[in-house]
Amino acid sequence: MRLVARRRAIVFAVVALAAVGLGAAAVEPSLILKRAADRDAFRRWFTFLAEAQYYTPVAQRPAEITDCSSLVRYAYREALRQHDSVWAAESRLPLIAAIPSIAQYNYPHTPTGAKLFQTGPHAFGEFANAETLYRYNTFFVTRELRRAEPGDLLFYRHGSGRMPFHTMIVLGHSQIKFNSAMYVVYDTGPEGTDQGEIKRLSYEELLHFPDAQWQPRAQNPLFLGVFRWNILKDTP
Repeated sequence: MRLVARRRAIVFAVVALAAVGLGAAAVEPSLILKRAADRDAFRRWFTFLAEAQYYTPVAQRPAEITDCSSLVRYAYREALRQHDSVWAAESRLPLIAAIPSIAQYNYPHTPTGAKLFQTGPHAFGEFANAETLYRYNTFFVTRELRRAEPGDLLFYRHGSGRMPFHTMIVLGHSQIKFNSAMYVVYDTGPEGTDQGEIKRLSYEELLHFPDAQWQPRAQNPLFLGVFRWNILKDTP
C-alpha cells in the first residue's frame, strides 16, 4: 500500500508541475493596468468585493455566484467599474469601501469590451471556469502562501473529474473586520443537494485544514501554487 501511495503522489506531482507550465504559457494579455495606483485600486476592490460577499446574506447575493470561479469573475468584473452612487445602489452590498476607482478602465469600456477573460490564445469571453482562469488569465508566482499578495489566487487540481480545478482568493488582511490575521475567501460550490457556501479562512486555518489536499503547501502535489492576474503583470 505504501508503494501505491508513493506512486500516486509522484503522478500527482508530475501533473501539478505540468499544469504550472501550461499556466505560464498563456499569451500576453490585452488588459494591463499601467499605473501603480490603478493596480493597487484593483487589488483593494477585488478583495473587498469578494470578502463582502462572505458577509452578504445568501438571498441578497448576485445569482451568478454559485462556485469558486463565479465568485472570482464577479469580483474581477465589479472591480473594473466606476464605483459611483448608481453602482453602490445596485450592488446591494452590506457596506461600501472608500477606495478610489480604477482610472484606466470603466467596465464594460475596455479593450476587449465586456469580454474580460481570455479563453484561448486569441479568444476572450465573459465566462471563464477555474481552469481557464488558471491557464490564460494568471501567471505563476510562488508555492509559498506567505509570499502571496492580496488579490492573488490559489489554484488546486484534483484528478480528472468534471471540475478538477478549484481556486481561492487571497485577501491578506481583512478590509471589513480589522485584526492581525490574514485570510483567503472562496465559494465551495455545489455538491449533490448542497448548494455550497462562501467561506473565509485564516492562513493558519487553511495551512492546517483537516483535509490535507486543501493545504497550500509546497509538498502538497494537488496545490498548483499562488498565481497573479495578468492585468497586474507590471507589478514588481
